[in-house]
Amino acid sequence: MISVRRYGDSGQAFPIYITVVGGLLFLAFAYFAVGQAAVNRNGAQTAADAAALAAAMNTRDELADQWVKDVLDPTKWQEIFDGKVGVPDSCWRATELAAQNDATARCVADGPLSYKVDAETLKSVGDSVVPGTEDMHKTARATAVIDKLCTFTPTGADGVLPELTCRDRTWTLDPTDLTDLPGPEDLFDVHLAD
Repeated sequence: MISVRRYGDSGQAFPIYITVVGGLLFLAFAYFAVGQAAVNRNGAQTAADAAALAAAMNTRDELADQWVKDVLDPTKWQEIFDGKVGVPDSCWRATELAAQNDATARCVADGPLSYKVDAETLKSVGDSVVPGTEDMHKTARATAVIDKLCTFTPTGADGVLPELTCRDRTWTLDPTDLTDLPGPEDLFDVHLAD
């Protein structure tokens, strides 16, 4: 004779299933929060990099303009290439570009040929299952450097401009015809420091 159980263990897996699904949903939301934080951090780094580069490129352009202005006076060239001339601080450009990337920037001219920028995102990480993230703003730091690309040897002769060698090109400058001058990107390189 086969006995039939009146009260079986059917339905006991359902609470375990609900617990497992609930745990998986919690993990999914937690991973989503981590993803949000990573995206926000990348946004802060992008804003810092762009802001530092913008400030350095503006200074590079100012130095190149100063060189063009003083091209007939080679005694001033070295000071220009070393950044030791009175060009205005370009941190305003870093602040401007950070704002375009939804961030704020604190910029410092670190010597005549370098800018350090700390950027903070305007948007918070946002609401998530991780408490305290709703008011967190990500920060990042970047440093941009201006490197001179040109060398020259003063001639010592009046009215003769020295040859200017920038990377792989040599510029023979004629004081009577200054139409073909190197541009800012020929005179200086701008890059992020490690």
